Amino acid sequence: MSTVSSDRRRWIALALLAMAQFVVVLDASIVNVALPSIGRGLHFSQDSLSWVVNAYVLTFGGFLLLGGRMADLIGRRKMFIAGLIVFALASLAGGLAQSEGWLIAARAVQGLGAAILSPAALSIVTTTFAEGADRNKALGVWGAVAGSGGAAGVLLGGILTSGLGWQWVLFVNTPIALLAALLAPRLIDESRAEVESRSFDVAGAVTVTAGLSILVYALVDAQHAGWGSFQTVGLLAVAVLLLGAFALIESRASAPLVPFRIFRQQTVLGANVTGLLIGASLFSMFFFISLYMQQVLGYGALKAGISYLPLAGSIVVSAGVASQLVTKIGFKPVLLAGLALIAIGLVWFGQISADGSFASDILGPSLVAAVGLGFAFVPVTIAAVAGVKDRDQGLASGLINTSQQVGGALGLAVLATIANSRTASLLTDAHGAPGAVKGALTSGFQSAFLTAAGFAILGLLLGFLLIRREDSRRHVEAAVAESAA
Repeated sequence: MSTVSSDRRRWIALALLAMAQFVVVLDASIVNVALPSIGRGLHFSQDSLSWVVNAYVLTFGGFLLLGGRMADLIGRRKMFIAGLIVFALASLAGGLAQSEGWLIAARAVQGLGAAILSPAALSIVTTTFAEGADRNKALGVWGAVAGSGGAAGVLLGGILTSGLGWQWVLFVNTPIALLAALLAPRLIDESRAEVESRSFDVAGAVTVTAGLSILVYALVDAQHAGWGSFQTVGLLAVAVLLLGAFALIESRASAPLVPFRIFRQQTVLGANVTGLLIGASLFSMFFFISLYMQQVLGYGALKAGISYLPLAGSIVVSAGVASQLVTKIGFKPVLLAGLALIAIGLVWFGQISADGSFASDILGPSLVAAVGLGFAFVPVTIAAVAGVKDRDQGLASGLINTSQQVGGALGLAVLATIANSRTASLLTDAHGAPGAVKGALTSGFQSAFLTAAGFAILGLLLGFLLIRREDSRRHVEAAVAESAA
């Protein structure tokens, strides 16, 4: 195969990988607009609705580390295809759901499929494109597609829910995922880490997945059980013990799920901490905007979905700009600028009103937050895999995905609790006064947005302190050298 055709093939492969990641990210948000319809159709309570999102995000985040390591050891293409098939079948099962438990279980299996395919896809990208300008372009495409997946999910969710019914927000995944699985062997070469031992750290995988799952459940259910209740305190204690056991297992395992040596690279550590806070601040944004538009402003599913168009377009454009800026000035300044914009957008969202409108309350903060997301998502992904050896690319890819997804799950759990507590408190005080429900819901959403802005500001500070300026400069030098060659 000639160099030209080989080069063309890897960019076509990137399109396939980005499409798969688009569907994965899309599925974390596509159900948001459909939540009211799902609630009515399957008789969900308001508080249980967040589990339609959480069940997916939780298993996704919990199994990502194992998925990334399996990709390195078994084969990246093999695990990518396996994940696509699991994802496709779980999506079909979810669309056929007849009860609350059935849908939540299907969403959990969807998350498992996503956890297998997503780190495999990202590690294929990072092993196919060497560090430098080409990888920046590839991860710019990846960031644009993945970043816009959240907004596009809400748009597509609105169109499908209003036109065909909420079931189609799940059915739509099945043909796309199966098509990608069929095309993968023709476009992607198999690769895996060259290591002497291919054993799996089962004990580590079980403890970290169980620990993260119990932690999120404790936070989500704290409003019902009470923050000082035996259930909440007990579950939080069990989660801490399991995560502590995971750290102990990893320090002693001969083939650990997460070799702690990777965190000796300060920039990798900083990127993952920052990625967790980006997830905590932004993932729930789509959840609360969707509820605000439908429950307070009275938008239908289609109108709510279309309202996300400016946000989705801004993410695509800003991610492309970010990939170019990273090549010229490094990933650190671009990431910090992105986090600052995210914080500004969320503070602006914190000013929404019960009698607001799209033009006055949604459009402006959407555009600012979207540019921030594009500016943050691309450089944090580049920083998370910068300087990492090929043998650990699946691990590094799994880590940054895990940080973002677990951050998203924890953020949604905390922010939903804050919003629901504030709303419940105001409704109790209002004693059924006219307009009290809209006002109480709006106040709850305001509290959630402002807390999310706090997460973004903390991410900005930690990113500034932990991500090394030298690594960012070295990345620019590598891109310049590649262009010169």
